[in-house]
Amino acid sequence: MRVPIYLRTAAPMRAFSAVLLAAGLSVFAAAQGLAAGISDFAGEYSGSVEIVKADGDTDPRDMSVVIREMKKGFTIKWTSTTEKDDGRRKSKTYQIEFQKAGRNGVYTSAMTRNVFGHSVPLDPMKGEPFVWGRITGDTLTVFSLFIHPNGDYEMQQYDRTLAEGGLDLVYVSRLNGEPQRKLATFLTKH
Repeated sequence: MRVPIYLRTAAPMRAFSAVLLAAGLSVFAAAQGLAAGISDFAGEYSGSVEIVKADGDTDPRDMSVVIREMKKGFTIKWTSTTEKDDGRRKSKTYQIEFQKAGRNGVYTSAMTRNVFGHSVPLDPMKGEPFVWGRITGDTLTVFSLFIHPNGDYEMQQYDRTLAEGGLDLVYVSRLNGEPQRKLATFLTKH
């Protein structure tokens, strides 16, 4: 009895496909192993940026961030300081604790406590920001989702990428998916 050719080549093709899949998974696993850990980002950083306003005038802003590793995650504290035309300085400071989310490199914010005393994220349907973080490669990203009373949504994204001597910071805000503002600066590690 003669076996059709396509059946004779099916086994070698499956073997070849399996080898390709295994090689791809090995490369993926190796790339995942190269990802930075939160300890690589830990430290104190500062820098400044010029924000261009709608009228073309610039608004200088000093920025700082402190990243601390914790047993189950990390905290980020960042401050933005604006100098007014009359010389007054106005600062805004935010601090958020992040905990491992059960996914590799993904962290959930722990901004409030539930009825059982566990740290949980805030509720965006109550006008509070929903915040989470992730590490991909050498970039630590923090996302914030705000839902406006009319149902519009705003996303803020802070990418902090490891660089020699500090962090490259890129901030992007979007309203209903449309970019609103983008800032980029270098933060020096102290």
